[in-house]
Amino acid sequence: MTTNPLAAALDAAADGPPRRYVITGGPSSGKDDLIERIHAAGIPCMQEEPGREIYRKHRERLGRHLRREDRREYSLEVLEAFIAEYTAHTSGIRFYNRGIPDGYGWEGFFGLKPTTRLEEATQRHRYDAIFVLDPLDTFEDPDDIVWAKDREIRRVHELIVQGYYDAGYEPVFVAPDSAAARLDFICANLRLPKPSRGV
Repeated sequence: MTTNPLAAALDAAADGPPRRYVITGGPSSGKDDLIERIHAAGIPCMQEEPGREIYRKHRERLGRHLRREDRREYSLEVLEAFIAEYTAHTSGIRFYNRGIPDGYGWEGFFGLKPTTRLEEATQRHRYDAIFVLDPLDTFEDPDDIVWAKDREIRRVHELIVQGYYDAGYEPVFVAPDSAAARLDFICANLRLPKPSRGV
């Protein structure tokens, strides 16, 4: 019987201390495809970033896209969802679809200063590694159309990256490639067996 090397590594880590890895980047970075690939490989991971569903809820209530004046309430709700996701994970390896410090980038894009709650959460809830996906040339979600100008996509990306640096992280940058190749790169960086080895 052949053992999948990645599955064996995940099992070995399952009862150990929590290891939290963030996948992030600006709009149109291929994050959804990579998250789908992570799930397909059997690696514990958030399904969808909380911000999207919360954004849809606020948009339906307001009957329009969120404006600058709507961002505070929205951002605090997203932050609480990220904190809940973080604290619920108590052992083993887990990937996160964006992380708490993403809030710095989004607040900055809308010209807002970070809240005290965001700053406190960033210091209290620390991740083990941050992987930033470099932007692709395609839109992956209808809500991305809000940022459908090249300069806006680049600006959001840069602000998210700066937010992680400001929070004391050294992000690892993941070049544009197929989701499978990107996941192999990430696993190799974490000294985990590449998922392609088990295929």
